[in-house]
Amino acid sequence: MRVLITGARGLLGAAIAESLQPHADVQTMDHGGLDITDSEAVAAAADRVGPDVIVNCAAYNDVDGAEDQPETAVRVNAFGPLTLARAARVAGAAFVHYSSDFVFDGEAAAPYGEDDPPNPRSVYGSSKLLGDWFAADAPRHYVLRVESLFGGPGTHQGARRGSLGTIVDRIRAGEEVPVFVDRTVSPSYTPDIARATWQLLAQEAPAGVYHCVNSGAATWAAIAEEVARLMGRPLKIRPLTLETASLKAPRPRYCALSNARLASIGIRMPSWQDALARYLKEP
Repeated sequence: MRVLITGARGLLGAAIAESLQPHADVQTMDHGGLDITDSEAVAAAADRVGPDVIVNCAAYNDVDGAEDQPETAVRVNAFGPLTLARAARVAGAAFVHYSSDFVFDGEAAAPYGEDDPPNPRSVYGSSKLLGDWFAADAPRHYVLRVESLFGGPGTHQGARRGSLGTIVDRIRAGEEVPVFVDRTVSPSYTPDIARATWQLLAQEAPAGVYHCVNSGAATWAAIAEEVARLMGRPLKIRPLTLETASLKAPRPRYCALSNARLASIGIRMPSWQDALARYLKEP
């Protein structure tokens, strides 16, 4: 199997590349090597590589910045996946694309399933939802919605670490930790997402949308408490609320995602607590 991965230097892309290398001939490209919004460049890359699978980890992830740069967010998060999906269709390849919890409004009281109606409240969320829809231009497509990414290659050596990595850094340094007490998430450990991605591909699972997060959910404050407990360090929390935080783009208040569809085909995601314990043991 030959796999082309875009956005391979990001937090998720690096984990996907590392996980798939034992199973496939992996070709990686970052933004400098391939602009996913350039249809001619994408077609040329696909023709050169001849992929069986195209995995898109490239994205515009500046949630607040997207409010000021909506054209950039839509170009990268929506039309980029469309360009890649069309290249996958021409190549006869499967297409894997990663989406976001921000496609939901956060007003739920139970974990969102794949069939729950999306209702994004931000430019970023809207751009990601368009990407979900456009990914379906490839007949064999997998849209994996993830959130609150952490862990993976290089994250303990200074690479981008995500919100959870910042919490770990602050607790380790004995610093105050500003965290939301009213925003609930399902954290996503990138090695676990990568494993689930390979399982979907290996068993040729039905195409469509899958939620792919670590099981369970918690507020960011509760996650910080678990980090401190596992590290055996004191925790100095500075509580934040969505109403008092100075954020340009609205955040979903409750964005737990259900992994039921993955579980229905035999792919089970470990709990976020289990994933966090493994992450803290990474070298």
